[in-house]
Amino acid sequence: MHDFSRRVLLKATAVAGAGAVGVPGVAAAAGAPGASTASKGPGGGVKCPPAELTGRIVRPTDAGYTDARLGWDQLFSHYPLVIVFAQNTQDVVNALTWARQNDVAVRVRSGRHALEGWSNVDNGLVIDISELKSVDIDTDSGVATVGAGLNQLEAVTTLAKQDLAVTTGTEGSVGLSGATLGGGFGFLTRWLGMACDSLVGAEIVVPSGDECAKVIRADRKKNEDLLWALRGAGNGNFGIVTSLTYKVAPLKSVAYLQATWQGTGDLADIFEAYQRTAPFVDDRLGTQLEIHRNQIFLFGVLAEGTPEEAEQLLAPILSIDSPDVSVQVGNWGDVYAGFQIPIEDEPANWKFFSQFTRKPFPSEAISVVSSFIQNAPTDDSNFFVQAFGGAVRKSPRGGTAFPHRDALFYSEPGVGWGTRGDEPGVCDPLTPVAQTWIAEFSQALRPYVNGAYVNVPNIGQQDWQTAYWADNFDRLRKIKAQYDPHNVFQYEQSIPPATSGHKRP
Repeated sequence: MHDFSRRVLLKATAVAGAGAVGVPGVAAAAGAPGASTASKGPGGGVKCPPAELTGRIVRPTDAGYTDARLGWDQLFSHYPLVIVFAQNTQDVVNALTWARQNDVAVRVRSGRHALEGWSNVDNGLVIDISELKSVDIDTDSGVATVGAGLNQLEAVTTLAKQDLAVTTGTEGSVGLSGATLGGGFGFLTRWLGMACDSLVGAEIVVPSGDECAKVIRADRKKNEDLLWALRGAGNGNFGIVTSLTYKVAPLKSVAYLQATWQGTGDLADIFEAYQRTAPFVDDRLGTQLEIHRNQIFLFGVLAEGTPEEAEQLLAPILSIDSPDVSVQVGNWGDVYAGFQIPIEDEPANWKFFSQFTRKPFPSEAISVVSSFIQNAPTDDSNFFVQAFGGAVRKSPRGGTAFPHRDALFYSEPGVGWGTRGDEPGVCDPLTPVAQTWIAEFSQALRPYVNGAYVNVPNIGQQDWQTAYWADNFDRLRKIKAQYDPHNVFQYEQSIPPATSGHKRP
């Protein structure tokens, strides 16, 4: 059933017995932290010896350049001057120093899922940390330190081999670091909280002086303000995270439920039952409701639960009409691996709009969803809802920059179109149709939603600063001024540093 949208990623076929995915290069060390030797220049500013790029380097003249530069969403196409695939932390230090010395724009990339293409840049340097795949799990303390290059599938399956888990999103190919640093939510959110809630430490390369770079640690003892900022605002704003330390939770098995309704005739009843049920049931249950122009899907993951429990908890929704329902129990890694869809089977081009809801949708809002879905431009177009509540409402020790803890649910219209390998998305005749549909859809929903999710950026939104971070934005600007006073890390919706009164690192 590969006509699902990007956000479904859940196969209708059985997932029992699916093997866990191994992590290539899992034994590779993260590299010793270091920085270029610095000295004072004639004007008193810190200077560094000329830096050289190290790691796996790809330039426009290299045969693999096209594959190296393209992201998951092929609607966006950029041509960087050079791409550095870091093999250790020192490669990142060298790359950042080189960029500063040569006055070259920098972008940071992990899983290539930046949804507006902002992890790439024309004529600049892309520092790709996707090959930093070290894993160190301390089962006694329940702490795991992983390289920032792991994707979510690698993280989930590796931890699940030891019956452990952290919150991740549903898409395996998304970078773990990118998802976590923007907040991160998925099927385990109501049970374990946001992904960033489990983040207890990070190694990060930050600018130093006028042209240098250095490695620092952010945790509850050192640079605690930076850890707070990384928990929800850390993507490409303050530095380059090279490893992440999580507090992990024991998880031996999950009950995985899928229900399918043909057509959308029952949409109003299903949606009403969902929003009155899913955010308030047992915190162990995470759910997602997917609405397409021909089908409606409900997915549920019940941590340490049984099929009978899952069906009972979702009975108010499952009792509507006669959906096809399947439930199975298995290791979380096996289940997660089993509902992935290969990237090559997905459309090439995508557009999304993120939003949070604090009150149930009235009938008028549900009618808006129904009307737009019925006129969706492709089968891959959809509107999906993920229930919040539960552990999301509890902020971890030290707090986080993620502000949307009182949301009832997150929702997102999305549209996918085009074939991978064809002409760039801007040349596809369906592109203006798809973009118009989602722009009008999101605008029609505005009276019923508020806020936005930084991992799914809303380009063109006037109040994006407060939409993503609410009242936290001023504090984030002050932290930015402390760790990146020269605004080295900047892109279309990056956090600017506060203008005065904050010392450099």
